[in-house]
Amino acid sequence: MIAIAHWQKTWQQLGAEGNVELYELICARYAEPHRRYHTLQHLNECFNHFEQIREQATHPPEVELAIWFHDAIYELASKDNEQKSAEWVRTSVIAHGLPEAIGDRVYSLIMATKHDAIPTSRDAEVLVDVDLGILAAEPERFDEYEQQVRAEYKWVPELIYRRERGKILKGLMGRSQIYSTPLFQDRYEAKARQNLIRSLTKLT
Repeated sequence: MIAIAHWQKTWQQLGAEGNVELYELICARYAEPHRRYHTLQHLNECFNHFEQIREQATHPPEVELAIWFHDAIYELASKDNEQKSAEWVRTSVIAHGLPEAIGDRVYSLIMATKHDAIPTSRDAEVLVDVDLGILAAEPERFDEYEQQVRAEYKWVPELIYRRERGKILKGLMGRSQIYSTPLFQDRYEAKARQNLIRSLTKLT
């Protein structure tokens, strides 16, 4: 589990006290047995990436709260996980006595993490870059990530999985830039494309 002090600091920066029961529930979600990639490991990696780029965010605590919740709801057969996670964070923000505007902004941030979404604010760009940071991992970790994603969808027949996974990776490759922030473009763009090419080669 990620230290509760980190959770509480996130809420304190927003002007509230972090709820311990909610923290435990969020951590339990990321530890659900059907998850292989969207786990506490992924959450921790997102926070590590965020520390590299925090200064580029307009509202850093809001981006950090979005990281906590962005995969809080993750059901394999569902197509509205982001929306449910976003609704949960907006409700939680209001329950903590914070302005609805914060909840609305964090809601929008989480919705920007959908595969077909285009980030429209600097904070959304930061969050999406953080979420996609795994694409530029060292080859060993990237290969593990690909294995973890496959394990989450082990019930999908191999040919169908290869086809659908290939569509997602080709969509990423087809972007003029995978990353939106200058820092991640300079630091990670080339490595991410190398990993994606290698993965697509294996899929085909």
